[in-house]
Amino acid sequence: MDHSAEKPERLAYKWKVLISVIFGMFMVILDTTVVNIAFRTLQEEFASGVNDSQWVISIYVLMLGISTPLSGFLGDRFGLKRVFLTGLTIFVFGSLLCGLAPSLWVLVAARALQGIGGGVALPLGTALLFTAFPPKEQGTALGLFGIALVTGPALGPILGGWLVDLGHWRWIFFINVPIGIVGVTMGWRWLRDQQEHHSHKIDLLGLLCSTVGFGSVLYAASRAADEGWTSSTVTTWFAIGTVALIAFAIVELFIAKEPLLDLRLFKNATFTTAIIVGWVSVVALFGAEFLLPLYLQILRGYSALETGLILLPLAIAAGITLPLAGRLYDKVGARPLVVTGFTLLIINTWQLSKLTLETPISWLLFLLALRGLALGLTVQTTMVTALSTVPMPKLSRGSALVNSTRQVIQSIAVAFLATVLASSVSPGVTQRMEAFEELAPRGSTSTMDLALCEIPNASIPGIPGAAKDTFQQFCDEYILG
Repeated sequence: MDHSAEKPERLAYKWKVLISVIFGMFMVILDTTVVNIAFRTLQEEFASGVNDSQWVISIYVLMLGISTPLSGFLGDRFGLKRVFLTGLTIFVFGSLLCGLAPSLWVLVAARALQGIGGGVALPLGTALLFTAFPPKEQGTALGLFGIALVTGPALGPILGGWLVDLGHWRWIFFINVPIGIVGVTMGWRWLRDQQEHHSHKIDLLGLLCSTVGFGSVLYAASRAADEGWTSSTVTTWFAIGTVALIAFAIVELFIAKEPLLDLRLFKNATFTTAIIVGWVSVVALFGAEFLLPLYLQILRGYSALETGLILLPLAIAAGITLPLAGRLYDKVGARPLVVTGFTLLIINTWQLSKLTLETPISWLLFLLALRGLALGLTVQTTMVTALSTVPMPKLSRGSALVNSTRQVIQSIAVAFLATVLASSVSPGVTQRMEAFEELAPRGSTSTMDLALCEIPNASIPGIPGAAKDTFQQFCDEYILG
């Protein structure tokens, strides 16, 4: 009698967990891209240079990477619900401070708070879903959760572009506050701890090594596109990060009694294979989010808002596919979905590599939808496969391990793509463009001005004649060549 009474409540509870996690995580994932579109506006608002302003973006990724490994320990020590909601609360408070920031460095500090809160909450949200849903429904749960994973980065440029166009850049951050308050309120009312709290001792040596290791590697990756992989800054920080991560692996495997991240999970072939395939999927997702806006804005002359709308089919297709893939995973397993998804992804990438200035937008929209379909079949499928091999007592740390490695691979891959893109411009043209930017009035090098490359002998008001010649040379060699 008691069992039958509990079953409807259990069924209702799992959906409450899903709603709470999606509500909270959407904000965190959205903020990975929503700020990028306002970068130039922030420079003008705070009268700051590129090197200082880039910290608004870099610090968020750095704090995500540093705090994520700690989330598993905190979840085990204090409970998933408490730590997850504390992370969301820190993120919301950081968002409020971002919107109120009177100076650039206050904004950077507030973005660091956002990163810490998001880095703690993200892996524990996944763990909460796994503990709430039975094994045969975990694919469905993570498929639905994956909608936030792929739509957040896609909607970020649209929302950011719209708010920047309206002149309300601070609302990029303020909009998180009401959403976050609702998410935290639902979480406190609905969620319950489903794991026993254990008196774990923190792995201080592992924490030190992971903080230095992940932080250094992520910082080096953030600087690689601007300074090059062989610059002293990048090589130094990569070397420090590599040594620290090697030390971290030694500590976790041979010294720590209660490791921060359980690297022994890599002994499971299914776990390791799923993680590696997941890395490729994440690189494909965020690589497209990085390269395609540059193609559309710089080469095709679309505004930030228009670019976001053009990219929307990727998110829509992935959002439709993810829950369907989750249900199929529960029935047929991962292999058919991953093989199909990667086949489509290879074909799609081959076609995207053939884009030109004359490519019809309708064809690009189709390719984006196809890419969304492919990613919908692979991104969360690999996550479910990896975590399904992790024993329940180790779930928090297993999720932290998956998310930590994904963030590092994603950052390095995007930095590598940026470097490849930058290397396609000859040094002479790069120097001439730097001279052009010094001569041009602030804001004249926007994507709309670069679109003037398609107009021979374009005349840009306020730029001296020599700079116009430089601009046309840049157009001839790089944009139109």
